[in-house]
Amino acid sequence: MKITIVGRKMNVKDSFKEHAEKKLARFNKFFNDDAEAKVMIFKEPNTECVELTINSEGTIFRSEQKDATFMNALDSAVDIIERQIRKNKTRLEKRLKSGAFDSLNTQEDTSAIVEEEDTEEFSVRYKTFSIKPMSVDEAILQMNLIGHDFFVFENDVTGEVNVVYRRKNNKYGCIVKE
Repeated sequence: MKITIVGRKMNVKDSFKEHAEKKLARFNKFFNDDAEAKVMIFKEPNTECVELTINSEGTIFRSEQKDATFMNALDSAVDIIERQIRKNKTRLEKRLKSGAFDSLNTQEDTSAIVEEEDTEEFSVRYKTFSIKPMSVDEAILQMNLIGHDFFVFENDVTGEVNVVYRRKNNKYGCIVKE
């Protein structure tokens, strides 16, 4: 797995890099060598934040954690992604490394370009990404893995751009063009 560690407006200490590489080595049993992990660290008032994103064959796993130290936040983020993988293991078995779940007991090329543009009334964040065709179930799984309340995707049956979202009653909805 290729690991990239970036500090936003700060330098990353070597001790944190070593700790991150050791922690992310846990995922080698799940992902092939072409998987990419990105660790972004940044500070907010009175807290330190770690954003962990793993991209493997178009499936994105994401966690953002805040804690008193970067090490603790990273540990929490790694645990959350591992929990996501275990929770969705039956759906993910086809996409992850073969044999990834053998040792476990009961325990789209997304290249984002983010620009911030200030207008008079709103601060708008623009994000562009490539969309790959997928089923509604696959889109819901992807939405849950990245921890968002909605997900934009191309429906593999109709070829239309759809949006799945989480409703207040914890069920799901899908928006389709009329």
